[in-house]
Amino acid sequence: MSLKQSQQRREGILYLVAVPIGHADDITLRALRVLRDADLIASEDPAATRRLLTHHGIDTALTSYGPTGIKQKAAVLIDRLKQGWRIVLVSDCGSPMIADPGSILVTSAHAHDIRVVSIPGPSALTAALSVAGLPTDCFLFLGQLPDSKGAIRRRLAGHLAGETAIVAFCTIDSLSFVLSTIEETAPRRHLTLACNLTTPSERILRGTARQIQNLLASHPAFSNITLVISGRTKRNERRRDTQG
Repeated sequence: MSLKQSQQRREGILYLVAVPIGHADDITLRALRVLRDADLIASEDPAATRRLLTHHGIDTALTSYGPTGIKQKAAVLIDRLKQGWRIVLVSDCGSPMIADPGSILVTSAHAHDIRVVSIPGPSALTAALSVAGLPTDCFLFLGQLPDSKGAIRRRLAGHLAGETAIVAFCTIDSLSFVLSTIEETAPRRHLTLACNLTTPSERILRGTARQIQNLLASHPAFSNITLVISGRTKRNERRRDTQG
């Protein structure tokens, strides 16, 4: 039986597969099996995904999904899924749908009654929360922060006054603006900066915005940064009053 004939006889499935955030071996056995058996892998960053596949000896066909022409690419993938293809969606790293462009494809798959299956695994969001050492029973995720100071102020406005912990992704370009904004508006708030998680250059920096600014002066620039900001409490507000 040909591949085309076998695809026509089976249900199309869209798999959302979590891939490593740094170390190539941080991936589940189930994820490797799904990647190996899929008809096609749609990746936010095909070059990064190809390195991961090569590391694990997987030669599944690979296509780009993003950053441009996403609606058109999603339409093509939906057509393949309707034909019975098994397609995997992956981010450049971590879990799909977490601050990446996967929602258009997943929403369309649901609209066409195509089965969507999550293969869970690594996420910089949960990894940073686990090492933060801060109360995180409840948290607010702000996604990828913008790179301009004005846009950062608008994104953080109001949230810093709340009691809920905040988690966000930063670039090295946005980080200085983020820290200066927090220093101006919530100088006693406790922060954790989780940098280059699971790689040899991993660093976890903890302290106030000013303390972290000082620590960064002795560290090289980081490429992957997840920021955790503690929620507002009476204790850190008292410290602000006595130390400010």
